[in-house]
Amino acid sequence: MKNKKFWIGVVSKNNVMKGVEGGFIQLCHGKKAPLAKIKKGDWLVYYSSKEDIDDKKPYQYFTAVAEITGDFEYQYDMSYGFVPFRKDARFYKCNEVDIRSLIPELSFIEDKKHWGYYFRYNYLEISRDDFIIIWKAMNVQYK
Repeated sequence: MKNKKFWIGVVSKNNVMKGVEGGFIQLCHGKKAPLAKIKKGDWLVYYSSKEDIDDKKPYQYFTAVAEITGDFEYQYDMSYGFVPFRKDARFYKCNEVDIRSLIPELSFIEDKKHWGYYFRYNYLEISRDDFIIIWKAMNVQYK
């Protein structure tokens, strides 16, 4: 994990699972710019504030972990004129973890009372140390 960047992507659980099944990441409703910042060899953990994009009920779990394997962003036609950008990734088996159990330990969340504020842009870079805290809590099966 040395010399890599570490990211959190904010995506509904149902959409995360589509990426897990298909071996890709997708962020910010398919925009290219966020994916261009994430390079091959970087790591991404998904945080799902909702199970489904239209849900009103909060979910608030870290739901998946991926190592980026793709060199470039590519478009995929999902039908009905929606052609989002994606990047290839390898997902690892892991447990979902309620974010509230980790908030006290995560350094990127400076204001522990208003922790949701940090996820407003749908993706963010985090430190290696914060990534490892999440990784360990999720019991990632790295092989």
